[in-house]
Amino acid sequence: MEVTITNDNFNSYKNGDKPLVVDLWATWCGPCRALAPTIAELAKDYDGKIVVGKCDVEDNNDVAMEFGVRNIPTILFFKGGKLVDKFVGATSKSKLDGMFKALL
Repeated sequence: MEVTITNDNFNSYKNGDKPLVVDLWATWCGPCRALAPTIAELAKDYDGKIVVGKCDVEDNNDVAMEFGVRNIPTILFFKGGKLVDKFVGATSKSKLDGMFKALL
């Protein structure tokens, strides 16, 4: 299940006991909308192992600014409260699945 990441709750998820994947997106972004079903599937596949969150950069741009995100979609991967990987753009489920597995 996906969670909604906001400026207010980001640090609590980032510093939680499970790895965190954050999909930075916006409603007007076509590639973001195309990637959304893949992110939702991976959130179900890794439920209980990895927290998967979506952060709308239009409403919560502090997260994007903190990590220098200039293009969306951008997917940030955190483990132990630290950024360990980042992917910019749309891609296949198999590519993202490999990145999810690397977090475990």
